[in-house]
Amino acid sequence: MPVVSGTSGRAVAEALSPHLGLDFVQLQSRRFPDGEGYVRVPSEAFDAIRAEPVVLVSNTYPDAGVLETILLLEAIRDVRRGDLSNHKGEEPQSLPDVGPGIFLAIPYFGYSRQDKRFSPGEAISARVIGEMLARCCDGIAILDLHAPAILENLAVPVEFVSAMPEIAEHLAETVAPDFILSPDKGAIARATEVAKLMGCEFSYLEKTRIDAHTIEHQPKDLDVNGKVVAIVDDMISTGGTICRASDALLRQGATEVHAACTHGLFTAGAISRLASHVNGVHSSDSLPNPRAVVSSAPALARGLQNLLNH
Repeated sequence: MPVVSGTSGRAVAEALSPHLGLDFVQLQSRRFPDGEGYVRVPSEAFDAIRAEPVVLVSNTYPDAGVLETILLLEAIRDVRRGDLSNHKGEEPQSLPDVGPGIFLAIPYFGYSRQDKRFSPGEAISARVIGEMLARCCDGIAILDLHAPAILENLAVPVEFVSAMPEIAEHLAETVAPDFILSPDKGAIARATEVAKLMGCEFSYLEKTRIDAHTIEHQPKDLDVNGKVVAIVDDMISTGGTICRASDALLRQGATEVHAACTHGLFTAGAISRLASHVNGVHSSDSLPNPRAVVSSAPALARGLQNLLNH
């Protein structure tokens, strides 16, 4: 049973395969000079792809990742169906259909924040992409999805998994924070999980208006004076919220502030911006980034094992 990938998600796929006790197989994925994508299951991988269920590891980010994921799923499905007819006339042209058995592992689900329709006429993009992917596979494992409810009741089983246990272990070993904070009330579930695993206190940051022009971030019901604090969220994009929160915590007496997340998008110069506001940035490797210190493979392996055992 192989773990496969194209260019998107390759590092995670290579790390995931030993967790599942499976072999890694690299699929072909490249771009033509005009920018269009090209994918192929190499003929030497046909036997492995057809012999047992197959796990594709692929991100739906950026936009090219969505297309690559769909094209790879379709190419794998054709090989498993035995639909190998080709213009060159290379044999075999067809083989027996080996049935279902394609599972998709998504380290970072792009478009996850487009999970609501704020204005009439908008696409609920997260759901649209989820439904497209579900038509091409037999089960999906997704790491720390921003709002899991948007992908409930898809046509195939979906396992929502989290890297928070691994993030908790990393923070305990390298930072030893006194408090775990969520950047807002809506994301407190992740901070709660990390804090409970570490045996420390947790809370969330409240926005308190000081005057007409000033909003202060303050931890609800916690005194951070003289304490080491870690802010935990599912993703960091521009880092603006983390920077403002960290500045407020330091003004309130925190001795160190660290930021931890599963998905390090780090857009618009976020890494350099964060460096002047926090003492450390800790991310998983769901997306390639210079602060990736936590493996996403164990969490994805948990979800895939559940899917494979159904």
